Amino acid sequence: MIIEIEDLTAPELQPFLCTNENQLLHWDEPEQGLFIAESPKVIRRALDAGYQPVSLLCERKYISGQAADIIERVGDIPVYTADSGILTEITGFKLTQGVLCAMRRHTLPDAEQICRNASRIAVLEDIMNQTNVGAIFRSAAALGMDAVLLTPGCSDPLYRRSVRVSMGTVFQIPWTYLPCGSPEYVSFLKEKSFRTAAMALRNDTLCIDDNSLASVPRLAVILGTEGEGLKASTISACDDTVRIPMFHGVDSLNVAAASAVAFWELCKK
Repeated sequence: MIIEIEDLTAPELQPFLCTNENQLLHWDEPEQGLFIAESPKVIRRALDAGYQPVSLLCERKYISGQAADIIERVGDIPVYTADSGILTEITGFKLTQGVLCAMRRHTLPDAEQICRNASRIAVLEDIMNQTNVGAIFRSAAALGMDAVLLTPGCSDPLYRRSVRVSMGTVFQIPWTYLPCGSPEYVSFLKEKSFRTAAMALRNDTLCIDDNSLASVPRLAVILGTEGEGLKASTISACDDTVRIPMFHGVDSLNVAAASAVAFWELCKK
């Protein structure tokens, strides 16, 4: 159902106007809330994963162009449209891909369920930067991790920037929040028979290419926030501390870059 936008303050456009993504999370209480998927590729991946679309905001030229197949897939939901300038006025930024979709969240599985059939999991401890969260998800999905677990202090992977940076891979790899914070969650992982590997800058470390890591049946790769890294209590609770060798006087990598190196090395068969 194509609807030409006439009133920029119309209530039905509010999800796209909302700048507080925590409000979207609680938009339909007691339902699961909403999130915004941006760009045709990301929206397609969300639809493929079974997420339910609520409404589309689409630049007029995309209706018969890049978004035509999406509009056909979503059925009778409202498709709000206007020229690029009006959409910029609504969203506060220029849409480089011309399409946004408000979608309903899924109920998250519990961590027990996520761990059950996984042999390699990425664990994110208190990572708040949305770009890093999205980039880590993309690497985890691409490089063979089975799942991602997040501590309660992490940024929401379904925030718009994280979804966009992940290129929609957040819909392609299982994930959920851990039931507890540091260091208790390390004990939880050990109870599930995971060897826990803390990615940290310490002298008493294993090199990332150590054969004892690659051969472990079940491994949890634990990554910390920018700047401070993992908490000391987390590192102490883990089975191993793991480092990536550095050169030219560089002391560390961005956590998203470090995750890609770790996932590639530790998921080799």
